[in-house]
Amino acid sequence: MSSLAELAEDIELHLPVLPGVERLDLGDCVLLDQPGFSFAPAGGFHRIRFDAERIDERVRQLRETFRERGRDEFTWWVGTSSTPDDLEDRLLALGAVPYGDDPVVASMVSTSEPPEVEDVEVRRVERLEEFVIARELAWSTAEFTDEQFAHVRATIPERWEARQRDGHAVAFLAYAGDEPIAAADVIFVTFAGFLSGAVTRPAYRGRGAFRALVRARWDEAVRRGTPALIVGAGKMSRPILERIGFETVAEQHLLVDRSGLST
Repeated sequence: MSSLAELAEDIELHLPVLPGVERLDLGDCVLLDQPGFSFAPAGGFHRIRFDAERIDERVRQLRETFRERGRDEFTWWVGTSSTPDDLEDRLLALGAVPYGDDPVVASMVSTSEPPEVEDVEVRRVERLEEFVIARELAWSTAEFTDEQFAHVRATIPERWEARQRDGHAVAFLAYAGDEPIAAADVIFVTFAGFLSGAVTRPAYRGRGAFRALVRARWDEAVRRGTPALIVGAGKMSRPILERIGFETVAEQHLLVDRSGLST
């Protein structure tokens, strides 16, 4: 479990890099940036291991990094293993603030079979047209501008081709009759599948689509010989996942930094 827990805490650093995303190892942290997207989570610092004696100076340097990239906000991902131990308090004292009303991401893992869900049909996405539907569902809760939506939609064919080529990621759609009501992805890394992009249309929430998509992705992981799942869960999905066998092994506290970046 320890290796799985270590993988889960900083899973963002082990995923394939999407088109247009930059990942840069700076030694004491890793920068992830998606140019063209202005909202805070599109740019941030992960796997933070700061020298306690140099935090003020290092924060100034890293703020300058994003200022030079034209960002007016970014995120600090303060994980269970981040250093020093009081990093979150020190970043807050330096002007960062918790991200929205759900600033904690639980790094969860499961190596046990989740229950089957009746009355929800789940199909693996096999065609580009289905992939477009899945992406539109996944992005329906994102706070994109019209320009950003146009940008991500333009990347769909490239993303689909990459998936067909490398085989690391699989998308699923859940249906009520012939209507797609929910979508979710699984991305395979090392010895586990990472669950991402789960979205259910509001009118169909609470009917089992989320759990059915977890089960479908578990079955895919078993088929590949890697019966383990990892997920970063917010406050809505965390209780559901706990009930079906997921264990929290770490947490990431998201802090937004807007300290003078636009000046």
